[in-house]
Amino acid sequence: MGCFEKDEYGGRIMIMYVESSLFDSPAQVLVNPVNTVGVMGKGLALQFKQRYPEMFTNYPHFCDSGALTVGKLYLYKTPGKWVLNFPTKKNWRNKSQLAYIEVGLQKFVATYQEKGIESISFPQLGAGNGGLDWE
Repeated sequence: MGCFEKDEYGGRIMIMYVESSLFDSPAQVLVNPVNTVGVMGKGLALQFKQRYPEMFTNYPHFCDSGALTVGKLYLYKTPGKWVLNFPTKKNWRNKSQLAYIEVGLQKFVATYQEKGIESISFPQLGAGNGGLDWE
């Protein structure tokens, strides 16, 4: 998992690579790699669905309405952790696409400050069930 957070010296960004469970991260926001058809049936997405069932209740609606699509992000806030649902593929049956990850990262960089995100943990986006090679 990769984390970044603002440091105590004026907001510079620090990036750390950590091998651990995403759910053990101290970061304010955890990134959930998702598809855009409203299914969280395997891998990290399924774990997020189980840990944040209220988030999942809204997720299919966001997909159906077009509010969550490639290049758009769905930030779910709880009093504890926030979850950033990050599309890496359109259909759960397909492989993740590097181009989708790139456009999602561009959206994140353009909007994280206005959303109040101070620290975030990313999994290896598109790897695992996404079928991309992290190396």
